[in-house]
Order: sequence, then C-alpha cells, then structure tokens
Amino acid sequence: MTFSAIDAMHMAQALRLAERGLYTTQPNPRVGCVVAQGERVVGQGWHERAGEPHAEVHALREAAERARGATAYVTLEPCAHYGRTPPCADALIAAGITRVVIAAEDPFPQVAGQGIEKLRAAGITVQSGLMREAARDINIGFFSRIERHRPWVRVKLAMSLDGRTALANGESKWITGDAARTDVQRWRARSSAILTGVGTVLADNPQLTARIDAPHTSPWRVILDRHLRTPAGSHVLDGQTPTLLLHGETANVTDDRFARVERIAIAEKDGALDLHAVLALLAKRGCSELHVEAGATLCGTLFAAGLADELLLYVAPIMLGDAARPLMHLPTLTQMAARWRLEVIDQRQIGADWRIRLRSPG
Repeated sequence: MTFSAIDAMHMAQALRLAERGLYTTQPNPRVGCVVAQGERVVGQGWHERAGEPHAEVHALREAAERARGATAYVTLEPCAHYGRTPPCADALIAAGITRVVIAAEDPFPQVAGQGIEKLRAAGITVQSGLMREAARDINIGFFSRIERHRPWVRVKLAMSLDGRTALANGESKWITGDAARTDVQRWRARSSAILTGVGTVLADNPQLTARIDAPHTSPWRVILDRHLRTPAGSHVLDGQTPTLLLHGETANVTDDRFARVERIAIAEKDGALDLHAVLALLAKRGCSELHVEAGATLCGTLFAAGLADELLLYVAPIMLGDAARPLMHLPTLTQMAARWRLEVIDQRQIGADWRIRLRSPG
C-alpha cells in the first residue's frame, strides 16, 4: 500500500501525540489522532486517561466542521464497541471524515477489524499499516497482553563495567548516578506494575513506586514471596499503592502483616512460584508492561526461561571486582553455540552512565 509524504508527516505527528499518554492511559493503549485537510492540520488529540474520551474524539472536537471531507490519521484502529466511551468509528462517520489512515490494527477481540469494517461500510476509505511497527512499539505491552496473554516483561539492571551489581556483602547503593536513577523512575511510571522478589524486599526494603513530577497512573507493586517472609514494616506493605503479594499455595500466616495488600496463591513448579502462572494472572488483571527490579536469581530465571522480553541495562564506569555479585544467575553453558544472543535496540549516555536496551533477536 502506497502512502504519500503528507501521510507520513501526519502519522508521525499522531505518534508523537500518542506518546503524551505514556504514563496515564493504563490499562488502555496510547493513541494519537490527527485530522487534516491535505497538508493542513485541523484537529489533533490523544487518549489522555482510561475512561476519558479517546484520541479521535479530542481531534474531532478541535476540528469541528472542518472534519467534513478530511482525513483522520490514527495510530490504532478506531474502536467499534461501547465500553466506558462510545465507538470512535461512529464518531468519525458522524463527523463526515472521508478517509482514515491507521498505523496498527487493534487485536482486542471487541475491535479486531470491526472498526475498519464499520468505517468501510459507511463508505470511508481506510488504509492501514503506515508506521505500523512504531505504533506497535508505543503499545508493546498492550499488544503482548492481548496477543500473547502475558505482559511485556522489561528487566531493569544496573551493573559495573565488570558485570557486577553489588559488593559481596550486598551493598549496592549506589552503582549508578542521580541521572540514571531519575531515568529509571520514568520507566517505572510507564509500566503497569513493578515486580520484585522477597529477597530484594528483605535486603533493600524498596518502595517500588514511580517518583516523577509528571501526571501518571501509579503502577501496582507485585511481590513474589513463596513462604510469606515479607516482614512487618516493609514499604511494600504500607497500603499507599495497590500491591499484590503472590505466594505458594500452602503458605499461611496468623498475623495481620498483609492486611493492606492483596494476597494470591500461585501454583508452584520446581520448588518456586510458576512464573508463567504469575504472568498469566497479571495479564488477566490488565497488566501490559511489567517492570522487574529484582536480584540475580529471579532475573536470571526470567531470562533463562525466555520470559524477559527486554533488558534495561545501566552501566556505570566503575569496577567492583571478582568477589562482587553477578548480574544474573544463569545455567552453565558447555558450548559457545548455546550462548544467549541479544540485540541492542538503543544505547545512550545518561549522566556519567550508559543505558543500553536489549531484546532477543526476532
């Protein structure tokens, strides 16, 4: 399908608009819309928060009568069903839009081609696929949750140049500088949930919150605690942020430590919580992007099992020595051909440190 330079210009703007909802639309996807008459933009908008009007509605309101005969550029297929808001496909039809250009089709079962079908049935020209990969990447967690029935798992790690995450005695504050730690808060804020294991809770007593100045939907906290060892007084039990504490099926307590969090029993496999079951549960609850900040064992288990979709790696220009703790605990390899291959998708300097994003090829 052929698109013009004008089409590309307007869709690029729609994608920029979609990114404005990066921290606020959970569990909905981030969507941007531009309404244009040729080169001239007459309306634009983005989905700002779940339960509020979608991107198309904001753009059409701004365009008003100028929407008649115009083209709408939308980063995700317009919805065709009644949810908390009316169908956007109906709004585009009622506004007199004559052409709709869509970046990515919506896999959500209640949309999944029905928005396109409704628009075409009304005589509107519909074209899709312009900047599809970029649109999918903005909503990588949404697509993962709907298509794979599990969230996109992003594992955050910070290490020294020699691949160490903490001293032998466990001290790890701070490997990276202020700029890198501030950057991490933005990745937390865009996530549906932040996950860690009880070992990290016992060692560091983390808050697991997103601390940014911009408006954001607070991610839930998810704690994997097979034997319910999280102690009273832990930040994750403070009730300030919705928290799921996932434990083994036979674990039990008689005190009220967990009164302000939700406890859920998870099936066990090979002497640990079944991580596939954990991810399936989170997806059912609307978790799209899962941000993991955990120790070498849990991170290594996720990675070795093929459940870590992306590594968010911060590298500090320091050395910690051979006795310091490793990045991840992974199975021993006996052949170089079995090594794990990763693809660098982005790298940049953050203050004095480097941030590298990696994914498995393909």
